[in-house]
Amino acid sequence: MKKIVKIAVIALLVGICYFGFTTYPKLDLISGFSAKSIASGHFLDHRSLSLIEKGDNDIDMMDLATNQIDEAEKWAIASVYGIKERKAIYREGLGATLINDDFDVSKPYLVPKRTKLNNNLPFPYGNKEPRDTIFANVDYTKLNVAVANAFDVQGELKKRTRSLLVIYKDKIIAEKYDTGFDKNSKLLGWSMTKSITSAMFGVLEKQRKFDIDDPAPIPEWKNDSRKLITTSDLLHMNSGLQWVEDYASICDATKMLFQAEDMTRAQLEKPAEYKPNMRWNYSSGTSNLLSGILRKQFKTHQEYLDFWYTDLIDKIGMNSMVIETDMAGNYVGSSYGWATTRDWAKFGLLYLHKGNWNGEQIFNESWVKYITTPTNRSEGRYGGHFWLNAGGHFRDVPKDMYHCSGFQGQMVFITPSLDLVVVRLGLEGPEFDFNEMLKGVIGSLEKKPL
Repeated sequence: MKKIVKIAVIALLVGICYFGFTTYPKLDLISGFSAKSIASGHFLDHRSLSLIEKGDNDIDMMDLATNQIDEAEKWAIASVYGIKERKAIYREGLGATLINDDFDVSKPYLVPKRTKLNNNLPFPYGNKEPRDTIFANVDYTKLNVAVANAFDVQGELKKRTRSLLVIYKDKIIAEKYDTGFDKNSKLLGWSMTKSITSAMFGVLEKQRKFDIDDPAPIPEWKNDSRKLITTSDLLHMNSGLQWVEDYASICDATKMLFQAEDMTRAQLEKPAEYKPNMRWNYSSGTSNLLSGILRKQFKTHQEYLDFWYTDLIDKIGMNSMVIETDMAGNYVGSSYGWATTRDWAKFGLLYLHKGNWNGEQIFNESWVKYITTPTNRSEGRYGGHFWLNAGGHFRDVPKDMYHCSGFQGQMVFITPSLDLVVVRLGLEGPEFDFNEMLKGVIGSLEKKPL
């Protein structure tokens, strides 16, 4: 009997040690991710706790979290086994922010000033319903099959698409939503937000207020080799700075998103490993550093908050969009942009039309050429905070296609040669094939115009 007890005690100690070395360090990130996800999904898009837990939080180890929502105080908390509790608060205009114990929730805060299009025009240049349009060169039977194939059969979790929108020649030719979602649902774009951040530099460039080819305006880099890094290097993700982006582990990216108070400093404080333009390395820290650079272009924090909306987002009618902030008040330009599917499509259309929105030039045509020029050493896959098909990664899609891309398969595809924008939002489906989906949509346009 004593031997059995001894073995049991040893097994328990081994289990505790294993937990301590493997799982315990991740608890802070698990509860942080869960609290933030629930606060954003619930207060921005009015999703139930159960829907968020089954959908948005359906990620390895997230089921360890126990979650709670406070409707009156507008916060969500999560913990794992009753420890490592984290809280995310919701503030109208700023979205949800994951906070720490030092954060003063009673401190006054600024919010961006918003305007809404009221021009009585149909989508995309207004917020009225789009006009029905039938194109003679579109095979709608093929198109509908391609769209249907992007969604799960009821009860399956193989493709996990939540919305799919196809726009041809500025007209919606296909639009479908999964159960529980519709045209008014706000969906997280994750890293598609990086493309929004990039666009803000295009706006500043057109306004002749910023030169991306100048050294990045960061005082901390002036006395070392980092002084050679330009803002363009940052936009191309080839600054040479140290960074690890691996969402399956505790790394620079996860520590920034779920622990940092000021996310703009996570990349800023990293040393240089390579000379600029010599190594492409995808970095969410770089995008938030760029958000910090944008903040320094304005005299007041209010001007910084307003700029993203007044000069781009609300100007093109993306009125549903909310870009969330960190504890220091910076827009999380790497990851936290929310919008309806139609509003994400408007962003794609802005680029399709080379920065022109219904007659107004938001950024220069040359900006589109800049962001679609392949970054050195990216093998034709990346430009200026946009992903490219220049190297033919999507084998059945024109090579001029480029796209915004986010975690779990958030995509805005822009194909100038076909006058086409396709938006897919959802979760990561093991059997979802983007090339096949796009191939099917493009195949429906092969019939020549009369």
